Amino acid sequence: MDNLKLKKNKEDKYILFFYSTIIGRLLLKILTLNIISKIVGLFLSTRLSKFLIKRFIKKNQINMNDYEDIKYNSFNDFFIRKIKAQKRPINYKENVLISPCDSRLLVYKINQENIFNIKNSYYNIYDLINNDISKEYYNGYALIFRLCVDDYHRYCYIDSGIKCNNNYIKGVLHTVRPVALDKYNVYKTNSREWTILKTKNFDNVIQIEVGALCVGKIVNHHQKYSFKKGEEKGYFKFGGSTIVLLFKENTIKIDKEILNNSLNNIETIVKLGEKIGNKVSLR
Repeated sequence: MDNLKLKKNKEDKYILFFYSTIIGRLLLKILTLNIISKIVGLFLSTRLSKFLIKRFIKKNQINMNDYEDIKYNSFNDFFIRKIKAQKRPINYKENVLISPCDSRLLVYKINQENIFNIKNSYYNIYDLINNDISKEYYNGYALIFRLCVDDYHRYCYIDSGIKCNNNYIKGVLHTVRPVALDKYNVYKTNSREWTILKTKNFDNVIQIEVGALCVGKIVNHHQKYSFKKGEEKGYFKFGGSTIVLLFKENTIKIDKEILNNSLNNIETIVKLGEKIGNKVSLR
């Protein structure tokens, strides 16, 4: 695992314009509409978008040797490319909690009011899922996995178990970069999809996929489903985005490095399938 300080993130100049200027914020009211991202997503799924692939690889210094060698028919086809299995080995030990994706991870304690603080924005679990099952998660943990555009955008199941139906919440589509987190309650205004995972080792876990600026679609493969640890759950089309996992009290023990980094508002870079914590054994 590697460390990444939030304050050292270099923001794209266009993102800074939209979120740090008056004119930019006025334009955002249009740009963040779901219909705009759908239009962009449709274009990125056509052959006309193929010219964007090479410059994207160069700009983000992506090592294509890590990915399956296939021909891409559109930019979105490239964006949801599959990585070679040996590049993302899954830790299959039963007591081990794995990361569901490549991302920057922050961990927050959920208090008795079911509230946790992300970048000076306060979130209640009800805000995220519009469902009053929150009491079960008092004193648990909220894990925020923030994906950037150069990350691998497929995600997996963190354990074996039974998946409940998906629940879609319509919203706008802000970027999930730090400049937006400073100014908007992104995780309760953005479009998102959530489900309950009845896991073998970590009790019932709520997983929320959050859409972001220019993400045409969140693609989950299954409705009610019996899943295996490390099996692919879904993927995001173009754009950085976020996965939120909510755990009950006394179910997980997060690695100390990740907890210490989070206390100092430092993101920890994690990869799909790698260990980020352990099951709590109650005796």
